[in-house]
Amino acid sequence: MAGPPNCAGIEHLSARYTVCTFDPAKDAIRLFGAATLGEGGATYDRLNTHLLRNGEYMSFAMNGGMYHPDHGPVGLLVEQGRETGALNRGDAFGNFFLKPNGVFWVGDGKAGVTETGAYAGAGIAPREATQSGPMLVIDGELHPKFLPDGTSLQVRNGVGILPDGRIAFVISIDPVRFHDFATLFRNRLGCRDALFLDGSISSLYAPEIRRHDRDAVMGTAIAVVRRLPW
Repeated sequence: MAGPPNCAGIEHLSARYTVCTFDPAKDAIRLFGAATLGEGGATYDRLNTHLLRNGEYMSFAMNGGMYHPDHGPVGLLVEQGRETGALNRGDAFGNFFLKPNGVFWVGDGKAGVTETGAYAGAGIAPREATQSGPMLVIDGELHPKFLPDGTSLQVRNGVGILPDGRIAFVISIDPVRFHDFATLFRNRLGCRDALFLDGSISSLYAPEIRRHDRDAVMGTAIAVVRRLPW
């Protein structure tokens, strides 16, 4: 018997979003860098082929962070306990460096979104992790540089931790500004911490709502992985 749906559509400030929630205590959430999936960047089809070879499949996936032209991660990336990208505390231009930035991590049946400096000092040893930026919500406060009348509108995706510890993956259907996207996590979902994953190249694989962005090419993919029943 099928359980409740993981993905649902909501509206916030006249924009449409898809919100997909998972429980890190029950769902196997894993990260896959482009180097793991072969040359040319990560795609959902390459990821599914990789999983099927190991008797697994994905029930959900989303692009998971920013990358260099060679599709390597800009910051921290941990795949099944193996660090394949180092924590980046540097300064430069672009959304990743619109500080504070942060880390989404999973391990020991729980998940978190932690600001980069706090993460570096916390001694967290995750099974999976990806660093991106900017933070959307930091301990219940919006990122200080977001403007309610900002003019940059993009399709955006991000991740936050719900009050009950479940993970909320969100992608906008309509182009939205950072400020509105952040208030969705804080005001509508109740997330005290949330992280921007990317914009304009944001994508989703969610067969339960018939969504498969086949043209998406990513540096990192986040997936909910299940074992094949046979």
